[in-house]
Amino acid sequence: LSMLRSSDTEPSFCVNENLGVWYDHGKGQGGDLIDFARAYWKQLDFPQLLQKIAEVCNITIDYGSPEQPEKKSRPRLKAIKLPNYKIEEIKPLGNNQVLTNYLMSRGVWGVANDQLKEIYYYVEDEKHLRKHYFAIGWLNQFKAWELRNKYFKGCLGKKTLTIIPGDPLKLAVFEGYMNYLSWKRYYPAEGHTIISLNSLVNLPQAISASGTYQDISLYLAHDQAGREATVAFLNALPHATDASGIYEGFND
Repeated sequence: LSMLRSSDTEPSFCVNENLGVWYDHGKGQGGDLIDFARAYWKQLDFPQLLQKIAEVCNITIDYGSPEQPEKKSRPRLKAIKLPNYKIEEIKPLGNNQVLTNYLMSRGVWGVANDQLKEIYYYVEDEKHLRKHYFAIGWLNQFKAWELRNKYFKGCLGKKTLTIIPGDPLKLAVFEGYMNYLSWKRYYPAEGHTIISLNSLVNLPQAISASGTYQDISLYLAHDQAGREATVAFLNALPHATDASGIYEGFND
């Protein structure tokens, strides 16, 4: 869970210990240790940040002598080979009971099943060791597979929006694809064009893609990040409507 966002309810904070960097998928923000300190302790100035890091990590910071400052070259990051993935097989839904049970547990089995696939793939690390996985998948606008199962959500390829064509004048915008499927279950007759952000990082692209629609309904989460995204969307396109009241009392 992201410690930069108190509203985070699903793991979205990633750390690469080999490179010494981090990335918060919900904020679309990342960096090194100093960048994290700036984001986490916003009220502290730079010397205070260094002292805070020293306290938390139980280390001593040597600032050097003013008369004879130490000249130390900054350590260079060692490049590492990032994991490679390969899709082994793509199947229609119904071949994997684990994935079927997951969709049933989410209450969306049988909803737009033709838009979903079972994706079987492996990830190979720098030692050429392979780990095999499977997940529910749907395509985004870059033709990359967005993935979801009970324990994981991610993307094989470049992450972006998923747009499902429909009514050229009516648009419904969702933060996640599962949110869209839940809505579709209760409103099967609606023919809106659909945008699934797949991540709030893609909000600017969604706003850009929504400009031609006369009727825009927003179904974003009731947490802080979702509310901020809703406000940003409405500021950009004031004729849009916050329709999230249909799940008042729930996050999404």
